[in-house]
Amino acid sequence: MAAVKIYTTPTCPWCHKTKEWMKEKKIKYTEYNVAKDEKARKRMIEKSGQMGVPVLEIGEEIIVGYDPKAIEKALKKK
Repeated sequence: MAAVKIYTTPTCPWCHKTKEWMKEKKIKYTEYNVAKDEKARKRMIEKSGQMGVPVLEIGEEIIVGYDPKAIEKALKKK
């Protein structure tokens, strides 16, 4: 299981940018398409309190949007 969970939609440009950045950094992640996966969508909303994507879950940290510094900081804590 990857250390990072990312909640995305296929049409979200920031989701694509976040995934590309993580691939460049060789950060493994599990992707959940909230446009198709209702359970993942509900889980994302419960954890983040909103419907915007991308939402990343790293341990106990929830990061909303494309934020490389926050992702790196959360990964160091893990």
